[in-house]
Amino acid sequence: MEHRGVTVWLTGLSGAGKTTITKALEEKLNAQGCKLEVLDGDIVRQNLTKGLGFSKEDRDTNIRRIGFVAHLLTRNGVIVLVSAISPYREIREEVKQRIGEFVEVYVNAPLNVCEGRDVKGLYKRARAGEIKSFTGIDDPYEPPLNPEVECRTDKEELSESVDKVIKKLEELNYISST
Repeated sequence: MEHRGVTVWLTGLSGAGKTTITKALEEKLNAQGCKLEVLDGDIVRQNLTKGLGFSKEDRDTNIRRIGFVAHLLTRNGVIVLVSAISPYREIREEVKQRIGEFVEVYVNAPLNVCEGRDVKGLYKRARAGEIKSFTGIDDPYEPPLNPEVECRTDKEELSESVDKVIKKLEELNYISST
């Protein structure tokens, strides 16, 4: 399939469904022969940004590093799927401006839904005070004001969310229609 380089940045609370949507997008785009890479926030933290904490400065550094890698790949014609909480609007906007070819996807689910999906027990630990500066509990999450796509994972099926992203990539001529 013909395609252009673009960074598809999925942002949202922990448990909103970013990784689930990313995996489904990866499968669909791979099946169409697209050249792509996935940068998952959890995996990046174990490798590229190991040693960073969760202060605002460390979170911004983490997002800048992910953005740098995404920019390199995007300018070389790769579709980059970034799945990262990236809680602060200002740093997301900075990365968007640097990359240029950028589609912001807000993976939106209410906090109570995210807490109900908490397979790692992170929200429970944050509520118990064991984890400090946890996004959505005692650290803010600033939702995008004008995302190109909003996926309401509490109200839509996975296939609907994936189709919304694919449709937007087609509309913006990053991928050709199937």
